Amino acid sequence: MIKTDILIIGAGPTGLFAVFEAGLLKLKCHLIDSLPMPGGQCAEIYPKKPIYDIPSHPEIMAGDLIKNLEDQIAPFEPGYTLGESAVTIEKTDDEQFIVTTDKGTKHQAPVVAIAGGLGTFEPRKPPLENLEAYENKGLNYIIKDPEYYHNKKIVIAGGGDSALDWTIFLENVASSVTLVHRRNEFRGALDSVDKVQELKNEGRINLITPAEVTALKGKDKLEALAITQEGTSTILECDFFIPLFGLTPKLGPIANWGLEIEKNAIKVDNSLDYQTNIPGIYAIGDVNTYPGKLKLILCGFHEATLMCQSAFKRIYPDKRNVLKYTTVSGVSGFDGSLKQAAKSTIKSIE
Repeated sequence: MIKTDILIIGAGPTGLFAVFEAGLLKLKCHLIDSLPMPGGQCAEIYPKKPIYDIPSHPEIMAGDLIKNLEDQIAPFEPGYTLGESAVTIEKTDDEQFIVTTDKGTKHQAPVVAIAGGLGTFEPRKPPLENLEAYENKGLNYIIKDPEYYHNKKIVIAGGGDSALDWTIFLENVASSVTLVHRRNEFRGALDSVDKVQELKNEGRINLITPAEVTALKGKDKLEALAITQEGTSTILECDFFIPLFGLTPKLGPIANWGLEIEKNAIKVDNSLDYQTNIPGIYAIGDVNTYPGKLKLILCGFHEATLMCQSAFKRIYPDKRNVLKYTTVSGVSGFDGSLKQAAKSTIKSIE
């Protein structure tokens, strides 16, 4: 039985940052994740994708963000159960939760924080004939390493942030980039839309709207696409076709834990601490929903912070936590585990 103060289900950015905030309160954390490494989608799906809305980082690769978070929490020595999925949960008479994974590993904690992102997921695939025959033979749903497309002819389909961001990024990598979208309007950030339009006006990318990819061509691998625009079909040669239509999320076994679910997300009380309808179980990051919810990493960081404050009160109802800023000096840092202890984070517990 693995025992800890806060059991975090999901080792993506939000789950990792929760370890830091808990550590400031001298609370130990253990993380469960179905992937074989920490980082969630940032590590598994798009480690080389640039992220632009992390404070103090004008641009940071998703994989680098995860490495920084791991470095930040290392002094608090979190535990990990990786490559296993949380399957069942039960509550004991002494207000503890027992979470068991699909491989039978049992974990015990007074607080459970679900930070599972979008849950389990698979890419949304376009309805094209013989699609499977071209998968991994020129048809990819995920971009892990942009250099794989160096000097290649790329066609991206989609109208959201991922399609726009990768079009902008790969313009400097691929020999040519074409973006195809079935509408003239895009769903992504306005800055990204403006940048794509600017690249198109400068002749640095091809933008085809409104249009759709209607057929895949090639004998042993993808060689060309049929693109239909206003009833007229044209053939466009390419090395890779990357449809970025988003992911289909599923909560998996967590959906059967008695939590209040709305549109495949866990409802929480955002007026205070992001607790679910079951006291002691919290949901933070993309997995939760509440009025005004924004699925952003930085919002997950905020939710993790307030969750940890509430968790401390639940675990230590008779203790008072006095908030001090992390720049306060003169206090030894967490049993000497942090470098530059004079500038360590401090929350003193009375």
